[in-house]
Amino acid sequence: MSVLILKNIPAEGPGTIEDFLKENNINYKIVEMSSEALPPVGEYDTLIIMGGPMSVNETDIYPYISKEIELVREFINKEKKILGICLGAQIIARALGSEIYAGPAKEIGWYDIELQENKDTDLLITKFAKHPKAEDFRKRFKVFHWHGETFDIPTGAVKIARSSLYPNQAFRYGKNAYAFQFHIEVTKGMIYEWLKNEPVDMAKIKKDTEAFYEDYSGRAMNFYKGFFRESNT
Repeated sequence: MSVLILKNIPAEGPGTIEDFLKENNINYKIVEMSSEALPPVGEYDTLIIMGGPMSVNETDIYPYISKEIELVREFINKEKKILGICLGAQIIARALGSEIYAGPAKEIGWYDIELQENKDTDLLITKFAKHPKAEDFRKRFKVFHWHGETFDIPTGAVKIARSSLYPNQAFRYGKNAYAFQFHIEVTKGMIYEWLKNEPVDMAKIKKDTEAFYEDYSGRAMNFYKGFFRESNT
């Protein structure tokens, strides 16, 4: 396996994704899209697109977003694995024909998502929903959010999760493409660094981070084990 990771801004790196790849000796390359050219992508079988404060609609300001959209389509057509986080999820949605637009309000901090019941059993999401200690399945659980835009679920995609504020939190397209509005990849350090530049209730988010992060990172590792090693079918 060889993983290509696209960073849209320096502050939003792969976090626990990179930790997992290192621990499991999985080959990966990180590309800073604002300053680096894409390498030849044929050797990569997995694409990860990170977040950023810009909008998918700002391709005139950030022309590399158009390149990412085309790359998503290429990976989907070849049935390669894709994971998009926050802006990355919105890029996947746009690549599949959905519009990106402002949400009802910024969603920042620890809030529940609720998994959607549908006929498709998604084993990777089941791994994510399983409590890392109690090992029981949780339909509703806390994740870390930091977004202000959203999307409609693309035609042909399977809706995975919602929150009370954002009805479309996650989807899967085909067998291998996952889009998460929330930040599965965050470390505590990333959260605390992001908080420095946002007018939010810092004390509450820090308290919630101490309360929820250990279980959350365990869920993330469960998802990575499935996503990077297995099929969801």
